Amino acid sequence: MSPPEIRLRFDRGTLLLDGSAPAAEMEALPGVLWDPRVGAFRAPAHRHPELCAAIVARRLSLQDDVLAIDTLECQRPELRPYQKSALLSWHLAERRGVVVLPTGAGKTRVAIAALSDLGASALCIAPTRALMHQWHDEIAKVYAGPIGVLGDGHKSVLPITVATFESALRAMPRIGHRFGLLVVDEAHHAGGYLREEALEMCAAPARLGLTATPPDNSEVLCRLVGPTVEQLGVHDLAGRYLADFEIFVLRLSLDLDERRRYEADQEIFRDIFRQFRELMPAGSWADFTRVASRTQDGRDALAAWRRMRTLVAWTRGKSRAVRELLRDSWDCRVLVFTADNRTAYAIAREHLIMPITCDIKKRERESALTAFREGRLRALVSARVLNEGIDVPDADVAIIVGGTQGEREHVQRIGRLLRPRPGKRARVYELVTLSTAEARQSSERRKSLVAPFGFGL
Repeated sequence: MSPPEIRLRFDRGTLLLDGSAPAAEMEALPGVLWDPRVGAFRAPAHRHPELCAAIVARRLSLQDDVLAIDTLECQRPELRPYQKSALLSWHLAERRGVVVLPTGAGKTRVAIAALSDLGASALCIAPTRALMHQWHDEIAKVYAGPIGVLGDGHKSVLPITVATFESALRAMPRIGHRFGLLVVDEAHHAGGYLREEALEMCAAPARLGLTATPPDNSEVLCRLVGPTVEQLGVHDLAGRYLADFEIFVLRLSLDLDERRRYEADQEIFRDIFRQFRELMPAGSWADFTRVASRTQDGRDALAAWRRMRTLVAWTRGKSRAVRELLRDSWDCRVLVFTADNRTAYAIAREHLIMPITCDIKKRERESALTAFREGRLRALVSARVLNEGIDVPDADVAIIVGGTQGEREHVQRIGRLLRPRPGKRARVYELVTLSTAEARQSSERRKSLVAPFGFGL
């Protein structure tokens, strides 16, 4: 007598189970729930390999009709030794896992080599349209066929497709079964609810996450992409594969009138925040903003906090420091990073520097990056657009004006300078205002960077 059978089918981002196996057998499988709407059992699509293994382990017959994967040929790029090691570690982890490499270390090449090794259709998803187009251009260098694009007004799905997270989410109920490999760029972004759902609806058995800065809580990433299979920091590659660099922290003072304004707002804020801490000792910042917004005193405290943050973002001391640093770096290519667009535009006006912000259209941004690469522009200023992913031309100096960004953004900004060049030694200047929240955050951030990333601070 043949064993009871379970048939798996892809259905709108999930797996449908039917067949001759008893309901108790299906219900015992991992992730399976009864769907009374269709009178069948369902499971999340990402659990497809796990379900297949569980069905076989129970000595049940499996009819697997889930995947509709195309085969393809893609030229394999040359890899450096550490890239080969990362790729091998991923293969040994059953082709599921996250590779952590610094900015500029060639994570994209590892992914394209994985695509070439598998020879199967692949979906590469990224958090922004700029990154999506960058993936398209990199794959086009080694793949002769057309490449599908989902996002920025494009809706084509082909054996190799690049997409933004949001466009992938909308399309996944239709296309989640068509790929053998799922590549998740800037994988630390994948923990948001909607992006998590996009990964759950994809049945691709092979998954590769790429990031320079893994999240502190990687439970979601481990479940939907895989564990960290390789992790190297800047200190592992600097000097040979990445440029050497130095970090200089310039501690600046507020002018007298700025100090008076800061301390006046600080007193308003601290009084209300102290009351909140007594009421909710374990409360989060979100809890505080919710509670504070209910009263006039609380709203005044939030307004004071915003004024403090705006003041520290661009002080007169920072303005003087940026002017001197730009003058001293006249023969270098310089990237200036700020905490917000307002400061970026202020620096752009004051020093006649091209701003790269979310308001700048793609064509104008690409034109500016080309001019920077060719030396026709010697400086760019940006709030967050250049933090990650976008292929920034070789730069020598970074001036970090906004010091309130977290550890992840700090690492990403430093990484913008690390593309190697013979004899290159990059310089990073961090501007920090003394006796402010910014100074405390800078100190904590730099301490946290020493252990995981090996920055000699």
